[in-house]
Amino acid sequence: MPDEKEMTMREALNLALDQALEADDRVFLLGEDIADPGATGPTAGLSTKYGHDRVLDTPISEAAILGAAIGAAIDGLLPVAEIMIMDFIGIAADQLINNAAKLRFMTAGRTSAPITIRTQVYAGLATGATHSQSLEAWFMHIPGMKVVVPSTPRDGKGLLTSAIFDPDPCLFVETIRLQSRKGPVPVEPGFAIPLGQAEIKRPGTDITLISYGRAVHDAFAAAATLQEQGVSAEVLDMRTLVPLDVETLVESVSRTRRAVVVHDAVQFAGPGAEIAAILQAELFGELAAPVQRVGARFVPSPAAAALEAQVYPSPARVVAAAQRALDVTGRVNAGG
Repeated sequence: MPDEKEMTMREALNLALDQALEADDRVFLLGEDIADPGATGPTAGLSTKYGHDRVLDTPISEAAILGAAIGAAIDGLLPVAEIMIMDFIGIAADQLINNAAKLRFMTAGRTSAPITIRTQVYAGLATGATHSQSLEAWFMHIPGMKVVVPSTPRDGKGLLTSAIFDPDPCLFVETIRLQSRKGPVPVEPGFAIPLGQAEIKRPGTDITLISYGRAVHDAFAAAATLQEQGVSAEVLDMRTLVPLDVETLVESVSRTRRAVVVHDAVQFAGPGAEIAAILQAELFGELAAPVQRVGARFVPSPAAAALEAQVYPSPARVVAAAQRALDVTGRVNAGG
């Protein structure tokens, strides 16, 4: 068993960045306020240790950050670019969509863009309509992009390490509400979790609660409530949305025959829609109930905390969705 240490998500990501900088001189970080003394998040202390040429503070220009990262990647480096707030990634979307994601295809495999884009989601912190959006579904739709959303410190470290050394552009989505959450993390250098591997974080037999990122913890809380009601709920953490682990997804739901998909992204046209479509196609005739979805409501996020709480998923909403799936099963069975 590898040595593990209890640490927060912030500390786990910091350790992954630290060990990547130590392991490979091609790795460097760039973004707004990521260097000391201003750094307070996962990059804290790294510019002091490695110098400002490898932990580079940039102007407030998302286009400049990602443009520089793509150019450096083409030149053989392994840049880790931070977009402080995910809502602002649209300013540099063209460079991601039409440059980084297409580079391998446009050069017939001769050149790729091995960049990692770290970005934070502030959903649930009452930061308002333009500072709280979970936009991962945008980039799931872009061939050539990989999309990673960890839920635990262990996954944060292991998935970030894999993203940094992946040959293709990876969007690594961090949830600010998880930054202080603690868990055991392997401390050895090089610990990595392969992209595209979901994990069953709680086994169950009656229904599968499918999620990623912060909403995994809503699924855990809902599973505990359902257990009190005599329902055994499995919690499946997808961990990466591209590549999506369809095999594990289908295997879990083929056993339980019921599913609820939960995410902080807007429910309409969100990642859960694709997951539900896959389950419908792969398990048609085997599902005991329609796949349920619980996502953010289709409204701009309010800045008032009491209103915002009505927008995003909660354990109660997940439990209600699970009960709908189970009630459908009861009605079908009762009818013969």
